[in-house]
Amino acid sequence: MLEYTKTILKKVSFDKFLFEKELKKATGHVSVEEFEQLMKWCEKQYGHLYPDVFEKYLTVEKSK
Repeated sequence: MLEYTKTILKKVSFDKFLFEKELKKATGHVSVEEFEQLMKWCEKQYGHLYPDVFEKYLTVEKSK
């Protein structure tokens, strides 16, 4: 599921709204460990484009 999610995020990375929507969906589809890996990958790939999106999801994940 992790690789599938990465594929989807790559395809929608041109649009912040779609990217955040798919990232939100991913939280329900991947395990906690996979989500951590996904967030690291996303930050490395797209952190410069959408830093506010990652900050929001990292804050939510840490509060769980």
